[in-house]
Amino acid sequence: MPHFAKSLTALLLLLLLAACASPGGILQHAGSADVFDMRVDTSLDWSRIKGARNELWTIDGTALNSLSIFSGIKPGEHVFLMAREKKNRPDGPWFRTGMRPDEIRDVVLDALRGQNWSNVSADNLRPQRYGDADGLRFELALTNPDGLVYKGSVAAVERGGKLTLLVWKAPTEYYAGRDAEAVGKMFDSLRFVK
Repeated sequence: MPHFAKSLTALLLLLLLAACASPGGILQHAGSADVFDMRVDTSLDWSRIKGARNELWTIDGTALNSLSIFSGIKPGEHVFLMAREKKNRPDGPWFRTGMRPDEIRDVVLDALRGQNWSNVSADNLRPQRYGDADGLRFELALTNPDGLVYKGSVAAVERGGKLTLLVWKAPTEYYAGRDAEAVGKMFDSLRFVK
């Protein structure tokens, strides 16, 4: 029976690893990285899961840290590229060209609430220059549906009537403190190359 239990455990572990593997996922080593029309410098190694206009980056798994990158968000689109604006919900988290920094912050917070995050708040909203583009930054505090408290950072830039958005979050109990400085430097390094 012990041999059967070991074999079963090994099989379950293998299945779990296979389930975690993502088709199209790649490893991003520390250094310079191109993503959509921008370049960032990172001192961390990430796993990248690519989409058409969004990418999800993580170091230890998306529940422990995640960087969501959204590119080319058009007017009337959800800031997380989830849907288009509907007439019956004109006050949703939709991007509009020419939004003020506080409006961008507020639609990002609304979008997070729409994904069942609670106690969502932001502080330290400030202008930020990304290469030759003006944008904004702010910090996040939020709680996931299971009650785990997270911290994070957001970077946003409107260029050519479209929005680029980066949202990083990690649990306060270790991962946020461990990675916040490195992610902050990564955001500071962001520049547009196209």
